[in-house]
Amino acid sequence: MQPYLGEFLGTMILILLGNGVVANVLLPGTKGHNSGWIVITMGWGMAVFVAVWCVGPISGAHINPAVTVGLAAADRFPWPDVPWYLAAQLIGALVGAVLVFVFYRDHYATCDDPDVKLATFSTSPAIRRMSSNLFCEVIGTAVLVLAVLLVVEPSIDVDSATTGLSSQMKVGLGTLGALPVGLLVFSIGLSLGGTTGFAINPARDLGPRIAHALLPIPRKRDSDWAYAWTPVVGPLLGSLLATAISRCTS
Repeated sequence: MQPYLGEFLGTMILILLGNGVVANVLLPGTKGHNSGWIVITMGWGMAVFVAVWCVGPISGAHINPAVTVGLAAADRFPWPDVPWYLAAQLIGALVGAVLVFVFYRDHYATCDDPDVKLATFSTSPAIRRMSSNLFCEVIGTAVLVLAVLLVVEPSIDVDSATTGLSSQMKVGLGTLGALPVGLLVFSIGLSLGGTTGFAINPARDLGPRIAHALLPIPRKRDSDWAYAWTPVVGPLLGSLLATAISRCTS
C-alpha cells in the first residue's frame, strides 16, 4: 500500500499548496491578494517541487493521472497498477481542495464573487472555445509528460510479478528530480498557462471540482460541469501524444 499512499499524500500536498496559492491571490483580505499570475505560476511550480520531494522515493511521484497513463502507454509502468494510482490521486486532490477551503474559510465567507471561488478549486478558460481549450491542455501536458519519458530509461523492468512494489513504483516525476520538475511546471505555467489555467492534470481539476460541488461554500455558483471534461480529456490525450513522440525518438 505504500506507493498508493504516497500518491494520495503527494497529490494532496500538490493541491493544498497549488490551490492554496490561487486562494491566497484571488480571495479578498489575504496577504497575497492581487499579487498576480507570476505568484500563482511560481506557487504551482513550488507545489510540484514539494510534492515530488516528499513522495518521489515512495511512489515515483506521478501525482497526475496523465503521467501515470503516459508511462503505462510507454511500457514504463505496469497497467494493473494504473487504476489504483488514479484513484489515490483523485482522492488526494479532493482532500487537498477541502483543506484549502478549511484553511481560507473566513476569506471565502467575505468573497462575493462566485467565479473567484470556483477558480480557487478548478480551472476555466480565458476564452471559452472548446477546441482551442482542449488543444492547449493537450500541448501543455505533452510537454510535461515528454520530459519524463525522455529521461526515464526504456529498459526499466515494470513486471510487477518479478520486481515487487518497492522497485516498480519509482518511475514518475521524481525521475526528473524535485527541482527540475518544479521549474518545468513553472515554465509551462508562464508560457502556456494563460489560455486555460494549465490544469495539465486530470486529478488536479476533477478532484477539487467535486469538492466545490460538495462543500458548503457560501454564495457559490455551479461547478461548471460543461467544461469539466476538457481538463480531463486534454491531459490524457497529451500524455498519449508525448508517448508517441518519445517512441519516435527512441
